[in-house]
Amino acid sequence: MTAPTPPNVEAEEDDGLDLLDLLMPIAQHLKLLVIGPLLAGLAALGITYLIAPTFTATTKFLPPQQQQSAAASALASLGALSGLAGAAGGIKSPGDQYVALMQSVSVTDRLVDKFKLMDVYEAKYRFEARKELASNVRIALGKKDGLITVEVDDKDPQRAADMANHHVEELRRVTSELALTEAQQRRAFFETQLKQTRDRLTVAQQALQSSGFNPGALRAEPKAAAEGYARIKAETTAAEVRLQTMRQRLADNAPELLQQQTLVFALRSQMAKLETNIDTPRDGDYLGRYREFKYQETLFELFSRQFELARLDESREGALIQVVDVATKPEWKSKPKRGQMAMVTTLAAAIFLIAFVLVRHAWRRASTQPETAEKLAQLRLALRGR
Repeated sequence: MTAPTPPNVEAEEDDGLDLLDLLMPIAQHLKLLVIGPLLAGLAALGITYLIAPTFTATTKFLPPQQQQSAAASALASLGALSGLAGAAGGIKSPGDQYVALMQSVSVTDRLVDKFKLMDVYEAKYRFEARKELASNVRIALGKKDGLITVEVDDKDPQRAADMANHHVEELRRVTSELALTEAQQRRAFFETQLKQTRDRLTVAQQALQSSGFNPGALRAEPKAAAEGYARIKAETTAAEVRLQTMRQRLADNAPELLQQQTLVFALRSQMAKLETNIDTPRDGDYLGRYREFKYQETLFELFSRQFELARLDESREGALIQVVDVATKPEWKSKPKRGQMAMVTTLAAAIFLIAFVLVRHAWRRASTQPETAEKLAQLRLALRGR
């Protein structure tokens, strides 16, 4: 009587049989599995010669760097106005902001118009040309070196280089029009304040002259009191402006905000005390208008000084875009990569043919089994019925 075969031995025999079942159809169609992928790869290689080559031009530049303001030391001596510039222009512009500017619609439209890309891309609408241009342009900011890289793909190598370089020119134009850097923001802020103060100073001067003001009409003490009052009032106004700007970016319980509120309260109290102490029954018209004139004059001097310092800082850092690598006409195509496409096509065809041979073999083998054959017949009938 024969001893039963151990279960492990049967499993090993089944595994070996399954492996042979997979290898046999592959061996039977080995010629197809070798020649087929090779022919597919050769066909893909031939097709690549029908595709127009694409050239890539690259430029790298260093975006404007934030510098220490020359006004930082001078601001410390201006009392309540010392923090005004920081509150107005404390936002730093990272390199990502310059990347976004070059990808903006305004820059893209100027590129489309300059290089007539609607005709080049055969686009009917402008948004189609923008979309095609966006797919052909890659702008990236280096995390380690801080350089911005612009890569442009085009069928014409010279146009690719010109478009890459023109991205830098457009960035220069945009940065000169917008207040992006800290110095530019301070310059724009103080320019607005200076213009408003100049108008108010003109009105105060005209009012003072219309009152028949004469420098000898005031005694020394009222004049000194008026000038001191004008100085305190100017500092109070500057402190209030800074408090408003701080409230936009700080929480209500922030220590810096609470300290500024205390300063404003102290200046208001001092100004109210001065208003109470000045006795102007006879020369009230003179003193009132003189105090307003000196107040606007003091503000005008403060804002003028800060405006000039901001302009100096802006001229130093300006929109200083330093080009590291100028885009030149590429000498060799970047696409299509013929060897890579041929290898990928060959590999994909080999995988497809192997899968096809194994599935067909499994299907035929399953159809020889009675139970599976019956199910397949029912499936065919169901499909025909539909």
